[in-house]
Amino acid sequence: MRITVLAGGIGGARFLQGVRAHARTLPEGDVTAVVNVADDTRMHGLRISPDLDSVMYTLGGAHDAERGWGQSGETWTVSGELKAYGAEPTWFGLGDKDIATHLVRTTMLDAGYPLSQVTEALCTRWQPGVRLIPATDDRLETHVVVDLPGEGQRAIHFQEWWVRYRGAVPTSRFVFVGAEASKPAPGVLDAIAEADVILLAPSNPVVSIAPILAVPGLRDALLAAKARIVGVSGIIGGSPVRGMADKCLATIGVDCTAAGVGALYGPRSDGGLLDGWLVDTTDAGLEIPGIAVASAPLWMTDEDATAAIVAAALTLAA
Repeated sequence: MRITVLAGGIGGARFLQGVRAHARTLPEGDVTAVVNVADDTRMHGLRISPDLDSVMYTLGGAHDAERGWGQSGETWTVSGELKAYGAEPTWFGLGDKDIATHLVRTTMLDAGYPLSQVTEALCTRWQPGVRLIPATDDRLETHVVVDLPGEGQRAIHFQEWWVRYRGAVPTSRFVFVGAEASKPAPGVLDAIAEADVILLAPSNPVVSIAPILAVPGLRDALLAAKARIVGVSGIIGGSPVRGMADKCLATIGVDCTAAGVGALYGPRSDGGLLDGWLVDTTDAGLEIPGIAVASAPLWMTDEDATAAIVAAALTLAA
């Protein structure tokens, strides 16, 4: 069975652990993850790909479970020295181990290799057991239009909005800079066309999944896919499992509920994305016209629990 997953962030990384575990129980189980790159940025001259790295480290067994991001056993010597120099941005910390990844990525990109090839090369170390493909090799960044005290309205990079301001500034919209000129990375459209099932991870629908869908050709490929598309809710009982989905959904005027996000994705029969929508048992009984809705426990407490979520999603896709 060929499974393609659209994913981003820590939620997407943890979900992919369950997809990988369940795929191992299937005949010729094969998993491809199309990963958000709109969080990507440059800091101190280095190209940083937070979502790709979160997935790579998590599946490679090196993620810091306590912090929820970066590598375990991290040290911060270089970051401390940069702050001592007053080198901006001082609000964004880079771990020493993490810097090694960014150095290799930046060197390869500067040598002319596309991000998809760089990601493949980095994965030879981490052996994630899942094929990781960036949604695009081209520049695609989420910028956030905010109203800063004393500065007025302006656009800032998503990383500044979330890491520096924790999303706690008046926010009017999200803009996917570069999306119109981007194209799917090699392998993305094939992964969608050849999939037996397509899953939307319980990632942030506004800043993890939406930027993937903003790449021209990707939404059309999903609409035309032979596979059924099932999404897994990252909202349980009206609250995000983690992260800032509530702030993002409020900005675009969507209720922070499983029903709200399911309706945001919409039924594929009416130009949306979903054939099925898996919600937590807390939200059992909700109905969304045109979408088959089922419920299961969605707390990803460990790999076995997450694999059970994946199994429920695949049952809904059958």
